[in-house]
Amino acid sequence: MTEPLNDRAAMLPLKDGDKPVVHKLLSSGCCARCVLRFCCVSVQAAYRKPPQETLEELRVFISNTENGKSRQSATHPAAGSPESQNAAGSDPPGGPPIKRVKLEPAEPGAAAAEGDAAAEVKVEEEESGVCVACLGILQELSGPNQAVKIAERVKEGEYEFDTLVLSVSLPAQLCVREHSCWLHVKKELREKSSALGKDDVVPVKEAFKWIMQGLVAKELGGVAVVIRSLFEVSVEFTHPETEADCHFLASTCGDCFKPTKNKQSVFTRMAVVKALEKISDAVFLKHYAFPPPRPSSSCVPRDVQCLHASVFIAGRYNKFCRSLPQTPWLIDGERRMESSVEELIAAPVLSSFRAAGFNFSSSGREDVDVRTLGNGRPFAMELLNPHRSKLSREEMKQLQETINESSDKIRVRDLQIVSREAMGRMKEGEEAKTKSYTALVWTQKAIQSQDIAFIDGIKDLTLDQKTPLRVLHRRALAVRQRVVHRMNTRYLDPHHFHLELKTQAGTYIKEFVHGDFGRTKPNMSALLKMDTDILELDVESVDVDWPPSIPE
Repeated sequence: MTEPLNDRAAMLPLKDGDKPVVHKLLSSGCCARCVLRFCCVSVQAAYRKPPQETLEELRVFISNTENGKSRQSATHPAAGSPESQNAAGSDPPGGPPIKRVKLEPAEPGAAAAEGDAAAEVKVEEEESGVCVACLGILQELSGPNQAVKIAERVKEGEYEFDTLVLSVSLPAQLCVREHSCWLHVKKELREKSSALGKDDVVPVKEAFKWIMQGLVAKELGGVAVVIRSLFEVSVEFTHPETEADCHFLASTCGDCFKPTKNKQSVFTRMAVVKALEKISDAVFLKHYAFPPPRPSSSCVPRDVQCLHASVFIAGRYNKFCRSLPQTPWLIDGERRMESSVEELIAAPVLSSFRAAGFNFSSSGREDVDVRTLGNGRPFAMELLNPHRSKLSREEMKQLQETINESSDKIRVRDLQIVSREAMGRMKEGEEAKTKSYTALVWTQKAIQSQDIAFIDGIKDLTLDQKTPLRVLHRRALAVRQRVVHRMNTRYLDPHHFHLELKTQAGTYIKEFVHGDFGRTKPNMSALLKMDTDILELDVESVDVDWPPSIPE
């Protein structure tokens, strides 16, 4: 059984004081949902009704103005009665009709029996029918058809997610149109001794989400659409026809609009909002009309983008090759080595998480000709926009094995998913950490084991290291103090010995051995009073207690 219009109108969360506002907005070309917004209706269910049904309810609501006072003192006609239906069809007094109203009998027989009071109200849309405030976003662009399109785009991406957050990007000129409507509603209420703050108006974004969240969730099989989620679905709208709405702000608030990189227009939403906060009501009304000009078309949904928050993984790597850089080695755009530690690890990881890209970081780095042995060097990766965000412990173990089987140049251990916050532990107090090395040292003069024995007794030797010549092109010139905590020597032959060192992180070992033309003081050449050089270097341990070890 159809619910009478008067009863349905009574269900709208509106007050008698809202009637002049409803009248003004409807007669100015605002859609029913925008009327609710400017009446500060925050009941979400009101926006989920079909817009035509809400429009009819609003018409019934304001039609009661004509005889409102007399009806409060007299007996109310029954809902759905001829009197009620006749009242629903009348125009508000003291102003233009909301729409062109055409009175036609519902049925010839009924009209003859009931008379003109039983006439049916029909609404004819003026011009395009596109809302002057939301540019159609809360009309045809907020409904089941749009929800289907959004859901199809999400399904195409093949993301794995438990919840999603729906966001919307609106054209900047909507702010101008909304400001115009708000000023005139404020004027209407001021005349009625009421007040309306701009923050009281329900934003288009919020109304759009209230309408669409349930519809999108239904199309995606009931997935929860929430306020905060790791998975974001963003809908962007544009409306080229009305871009000129903002242009007058450039002459009145020119300091708000400055060219920025990667922006096609200076009229960004943030810039327009800033300008509207600065401009006076009088200046605005001098340059911009009310009601805003009615557009000939609705906004265009330009794109639906899906973005999953980054996933972070960590582990330790060993490098067994003396011709493998940590990261791609490019000189003047030309690759010098066919691969790198970063790439050997990243390829299987990106494939497993179906990520769009990555950022690689580690606790220090070794030169291309230096091996990393022992427990390995801690590293972490930020995976950008992963389509898969969760791997079980067994899957992570399998991923680690895949990496290790892909090359004999590296090996990974302790591979695990970590939080963004945990990533910071790798860099915490990095210079206070220690690292252990083994170097193969050459001496110009012949030596015996007793010639190098004194080195074992040196403890906490402080070095002054000027930025090495080999890295001066990418590091600032400075003198850095570093500490060699202990050293041990193993004699090999008259011109070679192994030097084991435990040093403060950040110590340049090669420069400590050969002196770097006196840029590192003291150095091994000075200690032995002869020229020395380093032939091989291995990192034996990086003493960072992260990430947590995982039993093999």
